[in-house]
Amino acid sequence: MKRLSGWDAVLLYSETPNVHMHTIKVAIIELDPERRGFTIDAFRQVIAGRMDKLVPLGYQLIDVPFKFHHPMWRENCEVDFEYHIRPWQLDPPGGRRELDEAIGRIASTPLDRAHPLWEMYFVEGLANDRIAVVLKIHHALADGVASANLMAHGMDLMPTPQSGSYHSDPAPTKRELVSAAFADHMRHIGRIPATLRYTAQGVGRVRRSSRKLSPELTMPFTPPPTFMNHMLTPERRFATATLALADVKATGKKLGATINDMVLAMSSGALRTLLLRYDGKAVPLLASVPVSFNFDPERISGNYFSGMMVAIPADLEDPLERVQAAHDNAAWAKESHQLLGPELISRWAAYWPPSGTEALFRYLASRDGQNKVLNLNISNVPGPRERGRVGGALVTEIYSVGPLTAGSGLNITVWSYVDQLNISVLSDGATVKDPHEVTEAMVADFLQIRRAAGISEDLTVIADAMAPA
Repeated sequence: MKRLSGWDAVLLYSETPNVHMHTIKVAIIELDPERRGFTIDAFRQVIAGRMDKLVPLGYQLIDVPFKFHHPMWRENCEVDFEYHIRPWQLDPPGGRRELDEAIGRIASTPLDRAHPLWEMYFVEGLANDRIAVVLKIHHALADGVASANLMAHGMDLMPTPQSGSYHSDPAPTKRELVSAAFADHMRHIGRIPATLRYTAQGVGRVRRSSRKLSPELTMPFTPPPTFMNHMLTPERRFATATLALADVKATGKKLGATINDMVLAMSSGALRTLLLRYDGKAVPLLASVPVSFNFDPERISGNYFSGMMVAIPADLEDPLERVQAAHDNAAWAKESHQLLGPELISRWAAYWPPSGTEALFRYLASRDGQNKVLNLNISNVPGPRERGRVGGALVTEIYSVGPLTAGSGLNITVWSYVDQLNISVLSDGATVKDPHEVTEAMVADFLQIRRAAGISEDLTVIADAMAPA
């Protein structure tokens, strides 16, 4: 047994019927002639044989009586692989659109807390002798870094991976749960002085700093009303696009921008297009950009990140000005984030009461008004650097997207995988007519940036696994 951290628990408490807190990971797998008969039963055997390397998939949520403390994970529980690993047949012709639509439907339902908080879908019918594996996993289990490590553990990145044994643990009694909760509360009380000191030091550093979020978005943070900010619907829609990582790196190098800067700049240009289309005006936005403070390559569970507030220069028409502004805004936000202390929110989350926190998030999710905290979430996560295999079959592409948060109907998540920069977009049923509007606008803006920078418009061609032959 182990307790959810305060931050893990908050991600659990923030889930409501219209705000689902699972993340989505997608692996496109190429079946060579020797593996065309790879079935869902064979895939279940592969996952079952690697459970010693996929430990969080064996965690079951255990509530503490009377919500006396944050829940606990019962480790090494029994896993019903027929329940958790499910078949899905794509509509023809089995291209990108059909797969994205299927993933949207998969993402539209919450996970059942009576079982370990994950599901996998074995998707057949994809064009060009490929299959897809879609993992739906609760954010309380793993953040972006942990999820990337977990996927690497799930793939055959070693020539001859060794699997160990897997044994289930007994369920705890109510007395054990309450006793452990009381002892943990005492430990947290003992940490209050250190937490107060950490907070005071961070606030002091910020007060002494001359940095501001941006000329348009200063303290207090007040994001403008937009088409993407409203009470969410339960429906989810999903879209993907792929760029060559080398092209993004080369463009950023010429402009003095990092990959993260380029992701923010492309997002800014795409959001400008959508703001003009849906709202009739383009304004600067406020995005929450997750920043990890634990990059341990062996970590496969838990949440060690906080949200860095970054001004998104969607009001700027010139693409090179947007790149420079994205670079400057990210640098300012990172400095302010470090001054305040990256662990501030996660440390205080340990003291948030379960019942009160759940009630707060239910209230926020039910408001049919503008989000007063942020406009959207934008993430950039470095994924596996080596090509993986599942059951010996090559993983050609990986996509990932985080959840929507209350009042924010758009999430842009970018994962790199070997030589690819893979873009994923999640929206609800009311934000955009088609989430591919966002991915297409991001690709178009990248081309616009390259033209403005005097770089050839030719892009490195990456075979689209989801394009029918």
